[in-house]
Amino acid sequence: MAAAPRCELCRARAAPLRCPGCRLTRYCDVSHQTTDWISIHSHICHLLIPVLGPQPCFHSEKDRKHGKEQLLRRQPLEAIPAALQALRFSSRVFGSGSTQLVPIYLLLAEASTGAGHLRQAAKYLSQAQWIVLQTPDCSAALQSKLHRGLGLFSVAEGNLDQALYHLANDVYLATAEFGLNSVEVSAGYFHMANIFFHQNKMDAANSLYSEVAEGQREEGSRMLRTVLKVREQGPLQHPGETARVLHALAMIHYLGLDLAKAQEVGMKAFDLAKQLPQQDSLETIGHLLELINAQLSHTT
Repeated sequence: MAAAPRCELCRARAAPLRCPGCRLTRYCDVSHQTTDWISIHSHICHLLIPVLGPQPCFHSEKDRKHGKEQLLRRQPLEAIPAALQALRFSSRVFGSGSTQLVPIYLLLAEASTGAGHLRQAAKYLSQAQWIVLQTPDCSAALQSKLHRGLGLFSVAEGNLDQALYHLANDVYLATAEFGLNSVEVSAGYFHMANIFFHQNKMDAANSLYSEVAEGQREEGSRMLRTVLKVREQGPLQHPGETARVLHALAMIHYLGLDLAKAQEVGMKAFDLAKQLPQQDSLETIGHLLELINAQLSHTT
């Protein structure tokens, strides 16, 4: 079942008004429709139909591939007017040399690269780099994003050595800001691994892909522990939701080969699921516990 349309501005579910141009965006009232039209929609309305409208049916794999490539190209082209509008507004508010503009320049560079406009992308990256260099106390997080943008641009140019240099800086700076096992660091490892894979350096690629998986697992575990803490300490108890969180956390521990912890958390999920009126999840949690116990029996 398709999701109910929401207002483009406030995301309200009741959105009876439709843009008469593209007929794709919805609004809860006239004031929100007018605000969106004045701010950005008037600039991109004509671009939305080929990107968000119904896609043609292709009869061959070659046609499907070509259609997907064309769609991806249109999507970066659609992002550019919106990002330029954001750049104009942000420049007026923060000034042309503010670090607040760097993420917008990086977005413009990414979109321009995706559209095949490498010369324009290079100009946006130069603007972002100039702002960072002019800001002595620029955060490591923002510098990391800049190096990632420069690295991906170098990949598009075919300069893989330069790309690895920037991506290595991205990883170093992201580690300093977010920690070694963060998702932010994993992104840099992932792009480096893709380069090594392209160069047929499989040992290096596999090693970095493993780092990506480890970082994602650590981040997932951290997020689930936070959700679990909120569920357990909150004034309202949601046993069904808590059981699902415990089940997911047990799977992460199992995949990370922390079998004792996986068994402990899995049993909590199983005991909680038994208390629910609908016990659909008991079978899947029980199967996970069987796998965990089988692994434990082999290690003892």
